[in-house]
Amino acid sequence: MTKQASVGPSEARRYEIRLGTHLAPRWTTWFDGMTLTRAPDGTTVLTGPVADQAALHGLLAKVRDLGVPLVAVTQLDAERPDTTSHLTW
Repeated sequence: MTKQASVGPSEARRYEIRLGTHLAPRWTTWFDGMTLTRAPDGTTVLTGPVADQAALHGLLAKVRDLGVPLVAVTQLDAERPDTTSHLTW
């Protein structure tokens, strides 16, 4: 088994999580202060730093617990902002 190195706050990776519905702005605090943007296509985009894989799984569990559709999870590359790595459901 490979052990993942701990990532400090300045090294946290940025993610974009797209949900298949609009959420009210009050949900920002529940999603650990991530930026919440309501897109014109009816989706909500959560954007912000995620400390590690455990934190990412915690955010995805919150999406599951809300019962809203998960559309995509995209890791934003901090060194090259035009490059992303994403999963789409």
